[in-house]
Amino acid sequence: MEEVNKIITLCGKDWAKIGVEFIFLGGKQECENCRLKNICLRLREGAKYKIVGLRDGAVHECPLHDEGVVAVEVVELPIVALIDSKMAVEGAKIRFEGKKCNILDCEMYNLCNPVELKEGDSVIVEKIIGDAPAECKKGFSLKVVELKRED
Repeated sequence: MEEVNKIITLCGKDWAKIGVEFIFLGGKQECENCRLKNICLRLREGAKYKIVGLRDGAVHECPLHDEGVVAVEVVELPIVALIDSKMAVEGAKIRFEGKKCNILDCEMYNLCNPVELKEGDSVIVEKIIGDAPAECKKGFSLKVVELKRED
């Protein structure tokens, strides 16, 4: 992993292991008066991260984590999603448009509506992975891509 993409943050001691992936849900009320909140809350709310390194191991008290928190290095993971084939161009900057699909039992529903993105989020198509894993029940022509939020 490139050093530039690493972010140092704090996470619960009990799950501070290299390879752990998580979605940052944001701060809680207990975080408001914490002296370490600027380190914990520097992540993007709703983004998915992976722990790629552990720091010195010093344990800090935290009202949300019984065992305390430790410093870790994380990287934001690309968002895997299905988008319209016409928009699937590497390097393209697009506004994410969920398919507004109401077929909740569709095997591709989560790819069309990734939890990391909201309607209208600005993203960059980083990589085209390939064709959709199944035929769209609504008839859309879709591609599986890796997206990155535009900063």
